[in-house]
Amino acid sequence: MKKLVSLFLALALALGMMSFAAAEEPFEISILLPEFPADIDFVMEDNPVLNKIQELSGVKLNIQWGPNSTYGDILNTTLADKNPPMLIAATDARAPIIVNSARAGAFWDLTELVKDAANYPNLAAGNEAVYNNIAVDGHIFGIYRSRAFPRGGIYYRCDIAKEAGIEKTPETLEELTALAEALAAYGKEHDAYALNMCSYTAGTVSVITVAFGAPNVWGVDENGDIYPAHKSPAYLEGLNWLRHLYEIGGIDPNFVQISTSDWDTIERNNKGYMRFDCLDNAHRQQEWFENNAGVTEQMFQTVGGLKKADGSITVWPQNAGFNGEILVTKSVSEADLPKVMKFLDWCNGPEGQTIINAGLEGLTYDVNEEGFRYVPAEKSEEYTKNSQMYHNNINQMGMGVPGNLENPKQASDRGYTKLRSRYDALNAELAQYAVMNPCYPFVSETYTAFGSDLDTRINDAAAQYIAGMIDEAGLKAAWEEWAAMGGDAMTAEYNEAYHAAQK
Repeated sequence: MKKLVSLFLALALALGMMSFAAAEEPFEISILLPEFPADIDFVMEDNPVLNKIQELSGVKLNIQWGPNSTYGDILNTTLADKNPPMLIAATDARAPIIVNSARAGAFWDLTELVKDAANYPNLAAGNEAVYNNIAVDGHIFGIYRSRAFPRGGIYYRCDIAKEAGIEKTPETLEELTALAEALAAYGKEHDAYALNMCSYTAGTVSVITVAFGAPNVWGVDENGDIYPAHKSPAYLEGLNWLRHLYEIGGIDPNFVQISTSDWDTIERNNKGYMRFDCLDNAHRQQEWFENNAGVTEQMFQTVGGLKKADGSITVWPQNAGFNGEILVTKSVSEADLPKVMKFLDWCNGPEGQTIINAGLEGLTYDVNEEGFRYVPAEKSEEYTKNSQMYHNNINQMGMGVPGNLENPKQASDRGYTKLRSRYDALNAELAQYAVMNPCYPFVSETYTAFGSDLDTRINDAAAQYIAGMIDEAGLKAAWEEWAAMGGDAMTAEYNEAYHAAQK
């Protein structure tokens, strides 16, 4: 585990008649952010990114990094502290610790502040429905970290698929099965696996079960009542699809021990050919191979909506328009709250978005003749190193609630493929097929108290079934145990909240 790093940076807030930059002394804000593994450690001293931000700023930001692999535990410890950071990045806005802490008064209620367009125009430009999705009991305690809505999906090694005899991108579930089986057979000959699956089974299971027609966590039956996704026959169909792939050697038998931090590495070592995850990983992996292995042709392909036998398409959206939120804790005094809100508003403006997400021109990117941000091939190694040394995971502070206001914006495509443009097109295309979780805006007392354990029971049962450790009877027995341990109570609570909202 990397030790927590403290670093200081300053960010300008040119809002209204005055800015923080005009202040004699910078205003200090502490924040906790998740950190992902990198080959090169972050450098704080004489950091050109931080120096430039400080030049523009009136806010001195103290960032504490928490390794993503243990971030949930770090959040628990941090929120139990009497003096937590002023801002906290929560990767799961519905985690019990977040809901409980909000109800206990650990965070400031921002419900009215995010509507204040006069003082916080960028925050007020956010999506009302997404703000509602992060609310607890109707109150907003943070600024959501915006994400492309139907981002989850399937991508695969199209070069390997071609060698295995599959040249057409799958358009149906039947064609996906043929592709997976071909990759599994090829993988057996090359010490690799068709599906790159890891301990984060929930995402993989969601992609395939929703593709078969299961609800997204919760569904609404023909009587208008809420029911859990695993009660849908389509959920079992999706699990059976994964179980079959496992049986024919298409999934690593040790997948439950594989960390998410190793997910990319498996593909980069040519040990996994397909992944059910964020579609934007496809172009990132493609660009990695171009930059690090000299690849000059398309290796990866993304899959669009998959038709079922009846021709319908359903996709798992991966998120509800956001990936967590930036919470404002009560470590901020009431008098200082407007300053913190102005900082958050600045982060969502053009200057803030660009620096937070991209770094500095000439250090982590160049600007082409068309005015777009890009990384020249000859500078790829240098800029990648600079990003890891000087920019690290500062982008985890990014929110982007008014949309992408970066200036200059990133060039849509890089290298030898159009995968970035295809990703943007798929996000627009798949939005119409995205299956929403009808219970997302509601709070279940049972889930707040026991949600982590209940989710683990469902996910563990799915993983055991896929791996052949239990049969269908054992799977359904685990579901019954889930119901007895709080699942039925949670279902009843969501039904009550859902029907009340319908009225």
